[in-house]
Amino acid sequence: MRVLVVEDEEVLADAIAAGLRREAMAVDVAYDGAGALERTTVNDYDVVVLDRDLPKVHGDDVCRELVAERRPVRILMLTAAGDLDDKVEGLGLGADDYLAKPFAFAELVARVHALGRRATPPLPPVLEQAGVRLDPSRREVTRDGRPISLTRKEFAVLEVLLRAEGAVVSAERLLEKAWDENADPFTNVVRVTLMTLRKKLGEPAVIHTMPGSGYRL
Repeated sequence: MRVLVVEDEEVLADAIAAGLRREAMAVDVAYDGAGALERTTVNDYDVVVLDRDLPKVHGDDVCRELVAERRPVRILMLTAAGDLDDKVEGLGLGADDYLAKPFAFAELVARVHALGRRATPPLPPVLEQAGVRLDPSRREVTRDGRPISLTRKEFAVLEVLLRAEGAVVSAERLLEKAWDENADPFTNVVRVTLMTLRKKLGEPAVIHTMPGSGYRL
């Protein structure tokens, strides 16, 4: 899952990003509304965690623009303004969910996972194909009932492939969804990660290379 955290309190923003990365998500950070809009025009995000009170461009205006452009991204408003009227207003702007500060990090993670599942068509909480079962919320993977220990990036790549439901996923798409904006587009990290992932999943192979196109599970 690719997530953008937009928060002007840099310590908080970096802490949220670090925590989400531990959940095998690819996370970028913007410290103001202008930076958020710039990143959303370049990258394809699944979820934006958006503070309302932002410098340069207010969080409400960021939300309005994302909704007006009909982007498929889901928006979680994260703000200190947590009374009922504020929540109603935030959801009225087009946000998909609203979480008031202070918050429990476990709840934030659960809400991000829930928003990430609201794809088209909707995806189940647990992804399963060809005997491979992946539970994003528990970060558990099994194959034919056998537990498999994966690194965060291996987990993220496998999740992208399972979400594709048998469609071919390009190396560029895997890089975009499983790594953040600091990843080198010319690196071979996708190929190396897939190689180790295949070994851990075992035989018979379930991840297939489609020459000139990408990979398919």
